[in-house]
Amino acid sequence: MTSDTRQKLIDWAAEYNDPVYFVEDPIAFPREFLIRGASLRDIEIAAVFAAHFAWGRRSMIVRDLERFFDRLEWKPSDYVMSGDWIDSPASVHRTIKWSETARICRRLKDFYSRNESLEILDTAAVRTVIFGQKPCPGAPDKKINMLRRWMVRRDGKVDLGLWTASRTEDLVIPLDVHVYEEAAALGLTSRRARNLATAMEITDAFREIFPTDPCLGDFALFGYGVSKK
Repeated sequence: MTSDTRQKLIDWAAEYNDPVYFVEDPIAFPREFLIRGASLRDIEIAAVFAAHFAWGRRSMIVRDLERFFDRLEWKPSDYVMSGDWIDSPASVHRTIKWSETARICRRLKDFYSRNESLEILDTAAVRTVIFGQKPCPGAPDKKINMLRRWMVRRDGKVDLGLWTASRTEDLVIPLDVHVYEEAAALGLTSRRARNLATAMEITDAFREIFPTDPCLGDFALFGYGVSKK
């Protein structure tokens, strides 16, 4: 990495780690519950579904999340714990159906019946226990790493910082196609596969710049994407 690239990444991270750029973004939904003074459980459940819906155009994601929480009457914890979930084959966001959200709700209800917070689950456990997916050690688990970034980073700007027992040093960059393309263009990875090893390589590159907070690099990549436009 050249010194010029390094400095640009630092500058982009500083500029774009700002709520003004994330008003129409999935993180706006758990943040809204935080602003309302909702319970940690409400915020966590909102974050689970916001992260789960986070693929496609941001405007579509925000639209569908608004409709989803409207149906929940903006009381996600009450909805989950009620056991009375919408369970239909109708789409709620792209290929995500209401029946899929009902299955997530069932697993959340079971978890919260015995535990206080999702923070006790690592990435692999969130994948299997909450999202009901098969174990896949090499998967980048973008939505889960994004959820963890939201809940752990605590600089008081964009992210929520409510999981105070977790360390920012241990976070992994949420890897999707756009993050991969931007990281590859900047020379942060030479790998072709979009898997966990690639996410770790990009994270390690940012760890050289932000040793205690590598996911600050997520905002730098966002800034690079904006600068290209």
